[in-house]
Amino acid sequence: MNLSEEELKKETLHLDFTTKLLREQISALAQDLYDNEEKQQEFKKFVWDTRAELDPTEMKTIMSNNDQEIDNLEMKAKYYKKLYQIQNSPYFAKIVFESDEGKNDIYIGLTYLTKDDENIIFDWRAPISSIFYDYESGDAQYEAPGGIIKGYLHNKRQFTIEDSKIKRVFDSKLNVQDELLQEVLANKTDEYMKNIVNTIQTEQNAIIRNVKDKNLIVQGIAGSGKTSVALHRIAFLLYKIKNLTSDKVLIFAPNKVFSEYISNVLPELGEENTKETTFSDFLETYITEYKSIETFTTFIERYYKHEEGFTDLIKFKQSNEIIPVIEEYIKNYVKKASFTSEILNHDLYVEKSKLNYYLKERYSSIPLFERIDEIATKIADMEFKGNKSRQRQIRKWLRERLNISIDMKEIYKNFFKSEEFINAYHKELPDSYINRLDGKEISFEDACLFVYMKSLLKFLGNDYTIEQTIIDEAQDYNILQYILLKKILKKSKFTILGDINQTINPYYQYKSLKDLESVFKEGTNYIELTKTYRSSPEIIEHTNKILGLNLVSAIRRDTHIPVEFRTEENLKEQMIKDINELSKDNRSIAIITKTDTEASKIYKLLHKDLDDLVLIANNSKAFSRKLVTLPSYMAKGLEFDATIVYTEKDNKYTYDERYLYYVSCTRSQHHLIIYNQEKTTD
Repeated sequence: MNLSEEELKKETLHLDFTTKLLREQISALAQDLYDNEEKQQEFKKFVWDTRAELDPTEMKTIMSNNDQEIDNLEMKAKYYKKLYQIQNSPYFAKIVFESDEGKNDIYIGLTYLTKDDENIIFDWRAPISSIFYDYESGDAQYEAPGGIIKGYLHNKRQFTIEDSKIKRVFDSKLNVQDELLQEVLANKTDEYMKNIVNTIQTEQNAIIRNVKDKNLIVQGIAGSGKTSVALHRIAFLLYKIKNLTSDKVLIFAPNKVFSEYISNVLPELGEENTKETTFSDFLETYITEYKSIETFTTFIERYYKHEEGFTDLIKFKQSNEIIPVIEEYIKNYVKKASFTSEILNHDLYVEKSKLNYYLKERYSSIPLFERIDEIATKIADMEFKGNKSRQRQIRKWLRERLNISIDMKEIYKNFFKSEEFINAYHKELPDSYINRLDGKEISFEDACLFVYMKSLLKFLGNDYTIEQTIIDEAQDYNILQYILLKKILKKSKFTILGDINQTINPYYQYKSLKDLESVFKEGTNYIELTKTYRSSPEIIEHTNKILGLNLVSAIRRDTHIPVEFRTEENLKEQMIKDINELSKDNRSIAIITKTDTEASKIYKLLHKDLDDLVLIANNSKAFSRKLVTLPSYMAKGLEFDATIVYTEKDNKYTYDERYLYYVSCTRSQHHLIIYNQEKTTD
């Protein structure tokens, strides 16, 4: 503590005052919520007893007033939870800021606290709180609803408060950097990702609070805090944007384990968790022709386990070059569509030329499958006053008279036999490969193409409910995936975060995430995060060599723990010895293998001797970081105190697999041990 005795006494008194006020408000809110619960029960009884006496207008007014009261109660309940959450640690920072309105002490916490309309604690997302993250002592400003407020920042003070007692407090004239940040970085990791409100850095804060740009594309090196920034940005947007609620926010995660790992952050910040999905699960809404869709993890597993014999074909399917080929195929397919005969029935006659006029001219501006529905509706309206039964019958007749198939499976299969495809790919595919598409599961690489082709033939439906979309591990999505997301999520703004150096998709790689500007275009800002907070300098030095990078040196202080290399001899004995040693100083340990086969092998070898060992596989949902073994492609976005990177002697990471190796090694914070891999040199 670098405070004088007098200053420390003042801060202790202020904390006591704040804690007392906080608990008074918690108690008052609890009583209010209890009383209103009784009122609600009485109201329900009143409505039931008087239901026969009240006319509909009176009932509607009473119910409307009650709905408003319920909304207010929900807001109070949410605020009660936030206050309850911070009662033992009300704030983490204080700034002394002087403006035209005078000199004020501003205490900053996870949520606000007021007394007599005066802020005792400011929410970390409040406009004035941005000064804490953005400025050193001196001239400072923040953007308030009424405009820019300029002033002078006299001091920044940081606290560690536990059980309503000040454990640490110090003044910092610099950015939120050295003392507290280093203390946080030195701590061993907990089971789940934690919030970082007390250590948000200036460059991270700029992303979190950005509401000017419609879309953000963030390139951040390993350990730069991309995922934390994304989650804190969600919390900020929920605070800042009127009527934005958690159910209007969608996060795309790489897998279910990652979703579990981040599940604590938003609740810690006082917000409800948002909608979450993987890209495969997202596509399921638009693919009814297949029972299941292969996951991204299984898709890349096929490559790294050398189980895929058509790598060149999959690379083409994943490429940007296939997009215009699909578009040309569908354009020609639609062009040759026509009705082969008239509709002739005892009470209906529509000549062929009229049907083809509707198809080729009248409704030519809409997708082909929609034209059939429109024609059926038009004829039913004219001849049968819109009778729905007759409309369905006419639609059936129209489909029967088309000279082309409207079966999506058949259309997609025929694409690979088409001139458009063969001319672009320069070779024909064997029927045995094409016939795979008759199965019940569609591969990941086909699913995206299938949905895009379908979107050119029919209206998939636009999702207007999602207003903010967060895409993590952005480098593993190809351009077509972004085209589809933008096409379907019509109303949404996008925050896209990734690192081209952590690409694990062996078939697709960006030179820069700036390439995505071609998809999102207007109102898009590209930002880079160049500092890494995760790993020690020794680990960063090694991982830089893997890809020939020259990244900014680690923010974390030197641990003086070198990266260790092992050659497998007595594997079981070596592993147990390493794990026992690592367990003395680390709370979370991961054994990261190249493939799931190796992960299973390690688990079978060690689990009887190590009771805590957990195997994380492709279908895993639950997450534990105490001691795990998992394949490299399941480790995306996760971090551990210590990591053992293992490959079998005859399955070392090759040059082509260097990005996967980089991902595996960058998961570690403090200690890295590598088995059966050559020591990387400059």
